[in-house]
Amino acid sequence: MKLLISGALGRMGRAVYQSATSYKNVETAAGVDLNAAASDLPYPVYADFSAVKENIDVIIDFSAAANLENILSYAVEHGVPAVLCTTGYSPAQTEEIAKAAEKVALFKSANMSVGVNLLLELSRKAAKALPNFDIEIIEKHHNQKIDAPSGTALMLADGIREVKTDAFYVYGREGKPGKRDAREIGIHAVRGGNIVGEHDVLFCGPNETVTLSHAAASRSVFADGALKAALFLQGRKAGLYNMQQLIEEL
Repeated sequence: MKLLISGALGRMGRAVYQSATSYKNVETAAGVDLNAAASDLPYPVYADFSAVKENIDVIIDFSAAANLENILSYAVEHGVPAVLCTTGYSPAQTEEIAKAAEKVALFKSANMSVGVNLLLELSRKAAKALPNFDIEIIEKHHNQKIDAPSGTALMLADGIREVKTDAFYVYGREGKPGKRDAREIGIHAVRGGNIVGEHDVLFCGPNETVTLSHAAASRSVFADGALKAALFLQGRKAGLYNMQQLIEEL
């Protein structure tokens, strides 16, 4: 499988390349990055998708939401599947992804960790089992992360809201007087140091609190998940795939 890494010079792009070297059936054929001129990577990196010369089997994107149009255009034009690992997409961009998925196989997840997706499923089950408990989500990331709250925190909240359909989100509580509404899902972001990624989901009831947690010790967790998703896409027909489908197949 010949791989193109979008966002090749970023932390996650480099982690994907390092993880790919341990796969006998994966070759990193090219990369795309705005800072391509400064590349120190042992494979060709281009500043734009239009400059890519190599034959590509799949794209893994860990760049930025602003790059989505370029990725989808290349994927559709060349019939190349893409794994979309970036977060912070707007509703309009989400629609663009769905439209492109009618023509090419796309894989989208706010978090590529198998463990995080297990946390999502456990959170759904806890919300069903503890209907009268208050729910708070705390996410922690490094000080270079752009979006807040994290896409994973929102993914967890969205999963819980599939069970608690009347829930609504409250981002922090500064300037919000009054008592907590029982329907709230509180979402709080911490940014500091080089924290790779930590997520806690708290279910707070009378006299007891249940906490579900996931902590990533290395970016290789997400890189490995992205590579598994890329292999999963091989030979798939056009459509939008997700981590739950990958986990079921594994």
